[in-house]
Parts: sequence; structure tokens; C-alpha cells
Amino acid sequence: MLKLLRSFIEQKHVLVLGFGREGKSTLRRLLEAGGAASITVADQNEVHPDGVSVPVICGPGYLDSMDRFDLVFKSPGIVLPREPETYSCRITSQTEVFFQAYRDRIVGITGTKGKSTTTTLLYHILKASGRDAVLAGNIGIPAFDILEEIGPDTTIVCELSCHQLEYIHVSPHLAVLLNIHEEHLDHYGTMEKYVHSKQQIYLHQHPEDILLCGLEVIPEKGSCASRVYTVSDTSESAHVRLAGSRILFEGHHYQIPVEEIHLLGHHNQVDIAFVYALCRMLGVSEEAFTAGLKSYEPLPHRLHFAGVRDGVRYYDDSISTICETTIQALKSVPAPGSVLIGGMDRGIDYTELIQYLSEDPVPHIILMEATGKRILEEIRQH
Repeated sequence: MLKLLRSFIEQKHVLVLGFGREGKSTLRRLLEAGGAASITVADQNEVHPDGVSVPVICGPGYLDSMDRFDLVFKSPGIVLPREPETYSCRITSQTEVFFQAYRDRIVGITGTKGKSTTTTLLYHILKASGRDAVLAGNIGIPAFDILEEIGPDTTIVCELSCHQLEYIHVSPHLAVLLNIHEEHLDHYGTMEKYVHSKQQIYLHQHPEDILLCGLEVIPEKGSCASRVYTVSDTSESAHVRLAGSRILFEGHHYQIPVEEIHLLGHHNQVDIAFVYALCRMLGVSEEAFTAGLKSYEPLPHRLHFAGVRDGVRYYDDSISTICETTIQALKSVPAPGSVLIGGMDRGIDYTELIQYLSEDPVPHIILMEATGKRILEEIRQH
């Protein structure tokens, strides 16, 4: 990997754009690889790289000097003021370089919702079944941080955000696109740009690769070179079907042990259907899959049962930032008495949620922060 990285940066003036967790990881590996003509760090905030002496560009104009460099390693989430092709520098990322080195053994998972649960569930089942697997990506583990853990037979499970996929030119061998809902319009401006960032997970696949996707996000004809397997809870034509709590895939009928697992709700059963198909493709036995599914503990903030106080059950689903997942959570919790909604306004349409709340019998609706204020205004208008 370091040899590949050195070939990228040899005799080039390199900029590490963004100095959060991934930026720090990138700088460390660039210095290990060596060979760059220069390495500079740029961040909107004032930053001080520990233990190394490299030039630093900080402040509101930190994006203005990109064309002074040959190669820019962009951190996820940074919004460029211009389209990438208008810069004279080459814009790449830690994710893109990592994929070039290991794409043949990467399972890449993205989607507006469900990607963290799907990623960690797959990783947990692989590890529980004795497989050599590592976890990386948007789950909070920069890909460059796991290089020492990768052996010749390691399966790499990567959660991928739209920001990590935005500018890449390589896709994983086994790609998963769960769904696409309106989200992050504060970053992308249009739904078309957001959708395209998600589609990057398969746009650069090869004919021998595999895409597992929801029925609603099937690639347009000619846009995906790989073999496509669809997943659905409504259509009998899908390759992987969720019928009630049964999964049907390539002649196998698997009954999800609903009463023995910790994942609540139908939307989580859809994620389980994706993972079941992945595990079959990766050679995990049904017995090992069931054992791993039963021992899996849900991630925090994803319809997590927080406990009981004074006879009131509390569920933490604060990761829900779109209408559909909030509605699914309300449907999954038995007899909800109150719902607390609000946070940063991401610019999406809340009509579907407002309509559901107007019909659902939940007696107490508490609205807070920017999103809550906007929802309240729309309720009053309509």
C-alpha cells in the first residue's frame, strides 16, 4: 500500500485538505510513504499537526490555494467552491487510493439510511463465524488506520458516505446500495448531485463485480457493468425477497428469529435481508449467520432501547434525519406516547412526516431546534 501511495505523490506538491480524523491519518501515511516534493495541510480552523513540521494554511481562505499544488487529498464533507474539473490540481482522497489497492476484497456499503447497521452487522457475523475481516470507513475508522490489520485473506467491510464517494474513480468489487432518500441538500444543492454521489459505488465496477441494491435504486441501463442483485420487501421479482420476516434467496428460505434478536422494526429486517445475501455470497453458513445475528448488539442512536424510568420506556433513534426512518421508528415502538423531533435543518421536505403525525395516534409531539421550528410552521400553514 505504501508503495502505491508513494507512486501517487512522488515528486509532487501535495495538499492534505481538512485536518480532522481522516486528514491526520492521511498525513501520517504520506510521511511514511515519502517521496513528495512537499506536503501541506489546509483547514478552516487553526490546526497544529503534532510531532511534524509541515506548512499549514488556516482560515476562511483555506480553499483558495488548491491550484498551487499537484495533488490534493480531500477529506469528506468539505464543499469545494468550484466543480472539481475546473482545478488544475488532481483531487483524490484516502478512500480512492485505498480502493485502488484493495478493491477486489472490499465490501462497500452505502445508502441514505441503514448503512451503519448493515455494515456492522455484516462485520460482526463475519468475525463471529471465524472469518478474517476488518471494519473501516464512515463508521469512524479511516481506511489508512487499518493497513497493518489487512492480511492476504482479509475481507474489508467499508461503510461509505456520499462525501467519501463523491469524487472517486474506482468502485469496490462487492457494492451495496441500500436506498436513496432526500438528504444532505444543504451540501449538494440538488437531489441529482446527491444521487450521483451515491451511484459512484457502482459506476466504476467491472463485469466480474457484484452490486446488491434496493429495487428503487436499480442502475439505469448501461450505467453499471457488474452483475446486479435486487432486494425488496414488496416485489416478487427481486433476487432477494423479504416476505414478512422470511428471506428468500436463490432457493433458500430463512426465517429471521425475530423474538431472539436485538434489532427492532421492519426496516432493520430489510437490512438483515441484505446481510443474509452478502453472507451467502461470502460462504457463511446459515448456522453461523443465525448465531451472529442473535449476538449482534445495535449501534447507539438507531432505535436503541435506552431503558425504563418511572414506568416510561425510552428509545434513542436520534440518527434518524429523514421522514421515512422516523415513521418506521414510530411504527416499530409499541404504543409510543411522545416523540421528540428536531435538529439541524438539512433542507429536505418534511411533508411525509407531517402527514403521518397528523394521522398517527401518538399523543405528544415535541418539536425543537431549526427542524422543529420549520415543521411547526408548516403544520400551522397546512
